[in-house]
Amino acid sequence: MKKVVIFWLILALFGASQLVLAQAKATPDAESEIRSLLSVQVSAWNRGDLKGYMQGYWHSEELTFFAGDAESAGWEAAYQRYRTSYQAKDKEMGHLTFSNLRVQMLSADAAFVRGGWQLTMRDHSRRAGLFTIILQRMPEGWRIIHDHSS
Repeated sequence: MKKVVIFWLILALFGASQLVLAQAKATPDAESEIRSLLSVQVSAWNRGDLKGYMQGYWHSEELTFFAGDAESAGWEAAYQRYRTSYQAKDKEMGHLTFSNLRVQMLSADAAFVRGGWQLTMRDHSRRAGLFTIILQRMPEGWRIIHDHSS
């Protein structure tokens, strides 16, 4: 019995150490890939390319988006919300910047990002807030699977 307990204890410790090593290996490359994705999104937004901006989001009905007091589900709902808010008649997208980005790896294939956003409009007025996003590594690369912006 004692040998069985020792065997399972060694196996559990080995498994935990492999998980820690996998996370440590993934962090530097994964963090730079995530920062790059966010940079590509900002560039697309600032070109007025909303579909390009949305490439950073998981194209799924399971995508969740929280903004203000509203919750939406699905890529199409998020896209339409952005179109209504920023591309409808008499609306503008403004110039987007992200600040104070903090990337926290949850695993080799999942990350949590916090930061600030700011839109500077043509009349120099500004809108700003905070966001938290959860990203997952997909076959096509990192994608935002949940966005909570305020």
